Amino acid sequence: MSVNMNMPILIVDDYKTMLRIIRNLLTQIGFDNVEEASDGATALAKLHERPFGLVISDWNMEPMSGIDLLREVRADEALKSLPFIMVTAESKSHHVADAKEAGVSNYIVKPFNAATLKRKLATVLGGF
Repeated sequence: MSVNMNMPILIVDDYKTMLRIIRNLLTQIGFDNVEEASDGATALAKLHERPFGLVISDWNMEPMSGIDLLREVRADEALKSLPFIMVTAESKSHHVADAKEAGVSNYIVKPFNAATLKRKLATVLGGF
């Protein structure tokens, strides 16, 4: 199976610098159809506006956190199978367990590089 490198990807983070970093890493890998949201609520609205092939979301955001966004996505019939990667500075095992229980597709701990992101994308989307 080959990955659609033009599929729309939604990146969600309340920190503009992190959005830029993730966008740049995705561009290095070959994805350039990237849209941004600065919190979970904005992301959820965008997910209802048009289809996305993947969500990459930060965990810690206000007013809606990444884990809350993930739970909303998994509870929505139209979105529940959407690949979802959680990005966080928290590597504590209970965070990983919470994300897995909520249905996360994969998990990335900050800081990370293009190689790490590509490896996680490959496990979620299938090989490149």
